[in-house]
Amino acid sequence: MNSSKTLLIVADSEHDADMLYAVGMFVPDPFIYLRVGGIPHVVMSDLEIGRARQQASHCRVLSHSHYQDKLRKLGVPKPGMADVIEYLMREKRARSAVVPGNFPLGLATELQKRQVRIAPAPAGIFPERERKSAAEVKKISEALRMAESGMSEGIRVLREAKIGKRRRLTWQGTPLTSEKLRTVIDTAILQKGGLANHTIVAGGDQGCDPHESGHGPLRAHEPIILDIFPRSQKTGFFGDITRTVVRGRASEAVRNLYESVRAAQELAFRKVRKGVVTMEIHKSVQDMFKQQGHPTGKRGGRMEGFFHGTGHGLGLEIHEAPRIGSNSSCVLEIGNVVTVEPGLYYPGVGGVRLEDVVVVTDRGSRNLTHFEKILEL
Repeated sequence: MNSSKTLLIVADSEHDADMLYAVGMFVPDPFIYLRVGGIPHVVMSDLEIGRARQQASHCRVLSHSHYQDKLRKLGVPKPGMADVIEYLMREKRARSAVVPGNFPLGLATELQKRQVRIAPAPAGIFPERERKSAAEVKKISEALRMAESGMSEGIRVLREAKIGKRRRLTWQGTPLTSEKLRTVIDTAILQKGGLANHTIVAGGDQGCDPHESGHGPLRAHEPIILDIFPRSQKTGFFGDITRTVVRGRASEAVRNLYESVRAAQELAFRKVRKGVVTMEIHKSVQDMFKQQGHPTGKRGGRMEGFFHGTGHGLGLEIHEAPRIGSNSSCVLEIGNVVTVEPGLYYPGVGGVRLEDVVVVTDRGSRNLTHFEKILEL
């Protein structure tokens, strides 16, 4: 975004990636960020102002209560957010502002009533977020290490699990369920400083729904998808990793799916390069699966085969630009960090997905993921 344009964001930075990118500190309640003439200002409550002066020192930190007092003296009995923004913009001689696409509608309406002109940024308020700096790549790598620590614990428990009647797995004398294994994984991540939400531990046909988190007993001799995407509590950056494993012996059908997915991922790795249109990467994966005899379509009212994107950008959001899918026209640039996660899903056989994270470099791409790929445990 052109630094000469006035930018306005009103959000909390716990959940809004643009606000976290702008200020670099976590604040749980919505506050005002205004960049005028290239100078960022934040308007903070008395609760947060001292911390903001330390942690967001690149911004001019202003007092929300100070502006409310000024407005009361001017006859505004109950100054709200829109009143403070209008006063601040007049004070900074800003007549209009660019806002993110998710700017609150109610607040936008109040600002328009006050003759404050706002317009959504056509390409995102911080398009530069797509190109990660070396420091940001390091933070993503740190979050990936958290994900890998969870994966390591999950794999350890599956290795230790005993195979009982009807192929049910037991661990430490009790049934091993998706819920129990998810707790083990998430606890390991928490101990490393990350927060894991909705970790996927999906066995058998549950894995045929890519976003099914998994529930109930886990069984031997069938694929189990482990998809782990924690957020660093320190930096707010995400890691993301998926492995598919079988406790026991995999069927020939599962082996075939696994080898096809692994080959497709290697193909995508080779194609992730500067200047490549991401749609082309996805199409190459689709073509490979088709050539290998893995059709995609609807059967019995349910999709099967390969029916999601090949990957997505990763950073302060778990899913961000650039996307790698059938309708994505993004062109890869140096500094883009993306997942590469092809998968195949057939009810009656199960699902297989493998996911690593790569960064686009001047020589192609570099895999940031270290964790091994092994099918049978």
